[in-house]
Amino acid sequence: MQFDFFPSRTLTLYLAKLFVVRIFAVLVMLVLVLLALDLLGSSGKILEPDGNGQAEILKYAGLRVPQLIARFLPYSVLLATLIALVTLNQNSEVVAMKAAGLSAHQVLSPLLLTAAVLAVVSFGFNERVVTRANSSLKAWEAADYGPIPDSSDTRANVYLTDGTNILSAASLTGTGETITLENVTWDARGPGGIVTEQIRATRATYAAPGWQLEEPRRFKVGSVEVENLETVVVGQDLTPAQIDLQSIDVDGQSFWELAETIGALDAVGRRTSELRVKWWHRISGPLAAFLMPLLGSIAAFGLARSGQLLVRAIIGMALGFAYFVVDNAALAMGSFGGYPPFLAAWAPFFLFFLVGETVLIRTEE
Repeated sequence: MQFDFFPSRTLTLYLAKLFVVRIFAVLVMLVLVLLALDLLGSSGKILEPDGNGQAEILKYAGLRVPQLIARFLPYSVLLATLIALVTLNQNSEVVAMKAAGLSAHQVLSPLLLTAAVLAVVSFGFNERVVTRANSSLKAWEAADYGPIPDSSDTRANVYLTDGTNILSAASLTGTGETITLENVTWDARGPGGIVTEQIRATRATYAAPGWQLEEPRRFKVGSVEVENLETVVVGQDLTPAQIDLQSIDVDGQSFWELAETIGALDAVGRRTSELRVKWWHRISGPLAAFLMPLLGSIAAFGLARSGQLLVRAIIGMALGFAYFVVDNAALAMGSFGGYPPFLAAWAPFFLFFLVGETVLIRTEE
């Protein structure tokens, strides 16, 4: 029996290389297929503005690829785990490793190490690349794939409440009293939350107090009338500071920026449980890659000639996809306060880590 966690440098490098190649191949396949499907649905909107062409299609693809990589990397690790382990089992390489005295954990250790390194790389990639791609793509979508305002702090899909009334905008640029809202909608609501009138405008600026709408058009729900107005000031109680706090683009902020945002919201007594869940998940999310070799390890052990290799691979795939289902459910529960933020982000990881260890020990060791 070998007692070193990595008993053979040659074997470790062989398994790690085998694993990395399959992860890369599966990830490229998934990203290309999903990007092609995405472009089929989005290319019409991208080409709609005058002057847009192939360059804008390539720009959209460049912004979408980091998002697809971040989302489907754990799935790629799971599928690569199953492909690698099933191949090793069919070629009796697992039997040879077991005959040399390696335990199940020692067979999996190169894969777990590779997945851990990949999780660290994924965290850095998410913070440096994906957040910026999210912010740029949202701002571009808010401008209907037209020219983006020359501002580094553009935010998209702003939704604000002023009592029972709602002020929404496709995009926001600037900070403080220099805030400018684009493609603005003001919904005036009466008793019971029923919308009594709606005002649409191309732009809104701070009027100290309130927000002045440019080129407003008012629609009265009761009389079904549309009226062009010269100017309207709405949202008298909405200050620039409130808008700065309410128009947070979580997906466009890095781990450290999100921590500062949570602190600022706590200071003014705002509810931050949803943001805390996403903050914790910035760490636990990439670690999903570390779980996949453990959950898929059932496909490695057991004799291939027993006829149960396909069943073992299906069980491994089912365990991996069950993790993603439970993880998304826990995030949803944590977002509206059903679970504490830390529990919502980390409970699925620890639960399936124990499940994977239990299955591995009971089936092999």
